[in-house]
Amino acid sequence: MPGQVPYVGYLSLGDDPHLVASECESCGALFFDRRNACANCGRREFRPRRLANSGVLRAFTIVHRATPEVTVPYVSGIVDLDGGGVVKANIVGIEPEPGNVTLGMKVRLTTFPIGTDSAGTEAISFGYEPA
Repeated sequence: MPGQVPYVGYLSLGDDPHLVASECESCGALFFDRRNACANCGRREFRPRRLANSGVLRAFTIVHRATPEVTVPYVSGIVDLDGGGVVKANIVGIEPEPGNVTLGMKVRLTTFPIGTDSAGTEAISFGYEPA
């Protein structure tokens, strides 16, 4: 039976989709994906940490040029997550016009399918939408 797979390893799917970072056990620095050592303190011990699904938009740009397969324009942003963590992601569910996107706006995690393989398995990505 076809299912769903996350597009990136740090996206946890299911009834409550969320991002999971690797947190340095020594200094608390957060990283996505596997790390050999902490870029902040050099230690090598990490633990998984669930990140908040909400945050605020710190910076954004409206992208007008991309490869032919990518629909433009779209909003690319940097989100400061509530409780710690920063993530770069697309801001979705909003018209990509300067008057519609504001610094400091509250956003929340959302997921969506981005493709299906020949067996019917959907790849699921994430972005943030206005809260």
